[in-house]
Amino acid sequence: MASIRDLKKDVNFVLGDIIEAVYLWEAGSDKKDSEEGTVIIDKAINVFDELMAKIHQKDVENNKAHFKNIRNLLEEKATALVQEFNKLSN
Repeated sequence: MASIRDLKKDVNFVLGDIIEAVYLWEAGSDKKDSEEGTVIIDKAINVFDELMAKIHQKDVENNKAHFKNIRNLLEEKATALVQEFNKLSN
């Protein structure tokens, strides 16, 4: 069960850091509540909800493969969000 707890923490920390980065960018660039930042934050929240639903899924045949897939999804989606954020910073 510790690995599931760690996975939940990873999802929370990674996506939380992305959201925090957007807020810091908005504060530093005088673009409070920017539409671009809001879109990235909304996407991060949707990814969080999606991954948490997958983590809590009960009808899984192979737990190890299932959680490995969730980790891979987290990495892919977080990378995409970071790339979108980097476009804002330019």
